Amino acid sequence: MRKLIVIGIWLVMSVAVMAVVTLPINLQAQLIAGAAVLFSMMLLKMVRPDGVWRLIALALGTAIVLRYVYWRTTSTLPPINQPEDFIVGFLLYLAEIYSVFMLALSLFVVANPLKPRPAVKLVETDLPTVDVFIPTYNEDLPLLANTMAAAKGMDYPAEKVTVWLLDDGGTWQKRGSDRVEEALAAERRHADLQRLCADLGVRYLTRDRNLHAKAGNLNNGLEHSTGELVVVFDADHAPARDFLKETVGYFREDPRIFLVQTPHFFLNPDPLERNLRTFEKMPSENEMFYGIIQRGLDKWNASFFCGSAAVLRRKALEETNGFSGVSITEDCETAIELHSRGWHSVYVDRPLIAGLQPATFASFIGQRSRWAQGMMQILRFRFPPFKRGLSPAQRLCYMSSTLFWLFPFARTIFLVSPLFYLFFDLEIFTASGGEFMAYTLTYMVVNLMMQNYLYGAFRWPWISELYEYVQTVHLLPAVVSVILNPRKPTFKVTAKDESIDRSRLSEIGTPFFVIFAILCAGVLMTIYRVITEPYKADVTLVVGAWNLLNLLLAGCALGVVSERGEPQSSRRVQVRRRCEFLSGGEWLPATIEDVSVNGARVIVHGRIAEDVRVLHETRIRFRPHSEIPTNELPVTVRNLQASQQGMAIGCQYDPKGPDHHRLVSDLIFANSAQWTAFQLSRRVNPGLVRGTLWFLWLAAYQTGRGLVYLFKRRGQNPVPAPAPVVGVPR
Repeated sequence: MRKLIVIGIWLVMSVAVMAVVTLPINLQAQLIAGAAVLFSMMLLKMVRPDGVWRLIALALGTAIVLRYVYWRTTSTLPPINQPEDFIVGFLLYLAEIYSVFMLALSLFVVANPLKPRPAVKLVETDLPTVDVFIPTYNEDLPLLANTMAAAKGMDYPAEKVTVWLLDDGGTWQKRGSDRVEEALAAERRHADLQRLCADLGVRYLTRDRNLHAKAGNLNNGLEHSTGELVVVFDADHAPARDFLKETVGYFREDPRIFLVQTPHFFLNPDPLERNLRTFEKMPSENEMFYGIIQRGLDKWNASFFCGSAAVLRRKALEETNGFSGVSITEDCETAIELHSRGWHSVYVDRPLIAGLQPATFASFIGQRSRWAQGMMQILRFRFPPFKRGLSPAQRLCYMSSTLFWLFPFARTIFLVSPLFYLFFDLEIFTASGGEFMAYTLTYMVVNLMMQNYLYGAFRWPWISELYEYVQTVHLLPAVVSVILNPRKPTFKVTAKDESIDRSRLSEIGTPFFVIFAILCAGVLMTIYRVITEPYKADVTLVVGAWNLLNLLLAGCALGVVSERGEPQSSRRVQVRRRCEFLSGGEWLPATIEDVSVNGARVIVHGRIAEDVRVLHETRIRFRPHSEIPTNELPVTVRNLQASQQGMAIGCQYDPKGPDHHRLVSDLIFANSAQWTAFQLSRRVNPGLVRGTLWFLWLAAYQTGRGLVYLFKRRGQNPVPAPAPVVGVPR
């Protein structure tokens, strides 16, 4: 009875809102109503940003959005008897409707996300057996050694954990290749990895043929293992010691849980963060997904497998004959299939692994193209809206996750539409400048405020627009190709542990400069048309402002594709760990200030020997978190600098054997609390006004930097990395 009452109340409220939305009012009243809603949302944000007040603010914003949609549908479409105007105008209308629909799905998913789950205590007497899978294809041995050592160092009874290296780079197919160089390389890799696995106590497994890419590799691991639970780590995703203790307990709470997924935390910036210098100051793009969206999905039992940093139940996988391999995103596809069979998932909102993400812009686009194409394949072959067994909420959640990747179509239309008006005088919508201000501008500001409500410190204003724009240029043809031929895409491994020795322009950056030049021509055309057609000045100025906004995004993108030279593949993470430094045969007290996957910064508190200089080989020793036969790690001095605390020494790890790899992984990956602290230090919400001002400054600076790279590239060596660093508003 109570449920029926709630449904009745919602129906009455919906009818009332629709009546208000469709109420005919004049332009002045619309402006007043929009201003009132904006003021109310800002007031609620400052005074009561959480709970029911947050939902009220989002409801007010939704009313403005619906009002805008009603106005766009009934009053702004060009006449159908003018096909050249109608086609362009209708495409723009469809792009806006898509954006509104995605906003609606986002509201459903994350308007009131599930709070972080409390940890489930393990019962030591009844722990399930676990198989840890580390699939690899072409990753370097040192990177694999770190990941395997970290996996072996997890705090869990050793007799109940088996770590497997699943090598798809040393298959019989590759070792027997007709290409002699490829075959010899595969033979060497096969032998080297077997020795490394034997040294680290890891099971090595390969297969005959590289069928079904990563999904086939994981399924081969399932065939040769017997653990109740299966953990998957990408080759560059090293776990903390407490990974299993924080995840395994959920499987004992609910026998129908098939998945416990944790966030992907990265030690290095993606190309946008590196080239814009925002990694230490602004939340990473993936934090919006792992910090908010996955918790929203978890509320509806729809958090899905992300390919790594996850624990799965073998019994559930047996129902689907292992990991699904129809699409090139086997993770989400597997989750859809198991959710449809009544299995449950859990999302643990705490970083328990640290990995590496693509460093070059080309690799970044390659990774995102694979995600986009895989999601389009899922949409085509699994089609969540009609997938039998999914709940209505799960259907909406999976629609949100898959339809998102259609954004290149909408972004392209938003980019070119003002140009159709400015250059060809096509009427993309029928409205005056005043109507645009009253409806469209209000809608845009409300949209930004709603995003700020939804994502807060996890996503700064305009950053999502920038990420989508820089992906659109290359993702659009990728998405079109998979729509035309859904079985064509093949799995491509994302490059790991990349570095850029010298500053350069990205090899796929040319289209961004071409687009920037066209948009600049659009600005000149705006000025020309205002002067020659003053009677259309209001509309021309509005469309010109729209083109100028596109120009700001395009200019900022020039900085994104201007790759800064940065030899190291990862950034340092503060650890503050006590140690000792060997100098002249004497162990001196020291502190490890920060670490990366390649080295550490050590503050030595005593007087160091004169023979300690650059390229000097020595050792540091510290107390490891886990039981390791030695506590001395060989290092090579890379730089020295006097500081107030002592001598600051930059050290590069120089592991000589498996125990040294264990020490490196213990030093970097054992303590997950340091990753949480780093994430929290970046989660600052600058607000809509300050965030917009910051983005305007960022766009101006990056436009200039990109043009400098372009002009210096012609006939010259790569340019040195510029010194200025983008600041953050406080």
